[in-house]
Amino acid sequence: MPKLDIEAIPQSNATGYPAPYDEAVSGRWWRRLAPVGGLTEMGASHVVLKPGAWSSQRHWHDHEDELLIMLTGEAVLVEDGGRTVLKPGDVCAWAKGVRDGHHLINESDADCSFVAISAGDRNGTGAYPDIDMTFSSEGYFHKDGTPYATQRLR
Repeated sequence: MPKLDIEAIPQSNATGYPAPYDEAVSGRWWRRLAPVGGLTEMGASHVVLKPGAWSSQRHWHDHEDELLIMLTGEAVLVEDGGRTVLKPGDVCAWAKGVRDGHHLINESDADCSFVAISAGDRNGTGAYPDIDMTFSSEGYFHKDGTPYATQRLR
């Protein structure tokens, strides 16, 4: 059946980020939609940000396009060019290979939610412009290439 029951999909706030970079996303709760729908060529997640939570560390992907659709509440999109308030119905797109770090922060006092969609090489690479971290399918690394001691799957 093509209709997904969002509430029946297990929710998690797990992250692969090494400490201390994991703290900012501890209030991010996600449900993986693509696997439940049988999709194998793209990723899709329903994400809830609790007040104060970040969607991720500010990042970009070298080989993966991203699309975001705001559903409820309000979040602040932070990119190289500044800050933009996002509200329900707003849509954002980031093309692979564009080195403009982005993430959302819930600066309100209520939950917000969005759907994040990705396509391309999910085993690709990317970076975090504000912190000493890059990523690949092998895990998280310092910008000098040294792996982080504690590795978890992203």
